[in-house]
Parts: sequence; structure tokens; C-alpha cells
Amino acid sequence: MAGMIHVAGNLFLVGLMGAGKTTVGRTLARETGKSFYDSDHEIEARAGVRVATIFEIEGEPAFRERERKTIAELAERQNIVLATGGGAVTHPDTRRVLAANGTVIYLRASIDDLLLRTQNDKNRPLLQTADPRAKLESLFAQRDPLYREVADIIIDTSRQNVHLLVSRLLQKLAHHSPCPSTPLPGASPHDHA
Repeated sequence: MAGMIHVAGNLFLVGLMGAGKTTVGRTLARETGKSFYDSDHEIEARAGVRVATIFEIEGEPAFRERERKTIAELAERQNIVLATGGGAVTHPDTRRVLAANGTVIYLRASIDDLLLRTQNDKNRPLLQTADPRAKLESLFAQRDPLYREVADIIIDTSRQNVHLLVSRLLQKLAHHSPCPSTPLPGASPHDHA
């Protein structure tokens, strides 16, 4: 495993749909030798149907409960990178679980970039609306404070090559203490970009 970059603990990616959590997460896992999980994919594997179908049949509250349980189980694993669903942070239990079990990275992107990245994706139930931009703006307004509350690191993903982004993220992680009780000398617990 030569060339692997050692980063202690679990890494949890939060951010709106289209921010790049799955893409960045996979690359980050490869670079650090960690196992990659995507909470939406795990939920789909367990339910046997797509997220959009769960939303349609059970509604958002039931989906959020499935998501909460799935993330709680995954967060107990060791040495993982987890891409969470965009709305996972809306549940206070999920925010607590993420904060207690690893380093939380908020991938932040502009509404324009999010719209561009999600416009042709039919598996995003919250964006199947007449005005996806207004929906994204509304979700951003609701969730940005929650992402910020739980994040140890915030990094902007707008208009960036994935490898360059992961390289910047690894530099930030190298300066970030995974354990809040023992910060590195001179390191701030919230190293924001």
C-alpha cells in the first residue's frame, strides 16, 4: 500500500445533492486506504428499491428514519469514508452520531454548480419539481447552518478537478486533529477554507 496517505479515523462527507460527496468520497477512500460507503446506496441495497421509490411510497419522514438508522450503523465501523445523503443532517441524532464518530467534511458548492450537476438526474426526488433552482436555494438556506454546525472542515467544491480537490482536502486533514479533546498545537478545531 505504498503511496497511501494516513488519515486517522472515519471521514464523513456532508453537503447538498450535487456537491460531489460520492465522487470525492471514492477518491478520498482510495487515497487513504479506507472503505467507501454511500448512505443512499446502502439504503437502496437494504430496501431493494431506489431512493426515489422510497420517497414516493413511504414519504420523506420514513426515508429520513431509514437514513438515520443506516448512518448510525455505518458510523460504528472503523476506517471508513461515508458519503451521506444531502438531508441526513436534518436529523439531530445523525448530526450527533457523525460528530462523535469521525471527522465531518462539508463539501460546499454554489447553487449554479449544484444545478448543473443535478439537472439530468432523475433519482433526486426533491428536485423533481417545476423550479429546481428555487428548491436548491430553499434546501441550501435550511441546511447550510446544519452542515456548518457539524463540520470540522469546510471545503468549496465549485469548478474544481476532483484530484486537486482531494489533494487540498488531504492537506487540511493532515492539519486537523481527529480527536477534539487533543487538538494539535496551533490548529483550530474548525479549519475552514
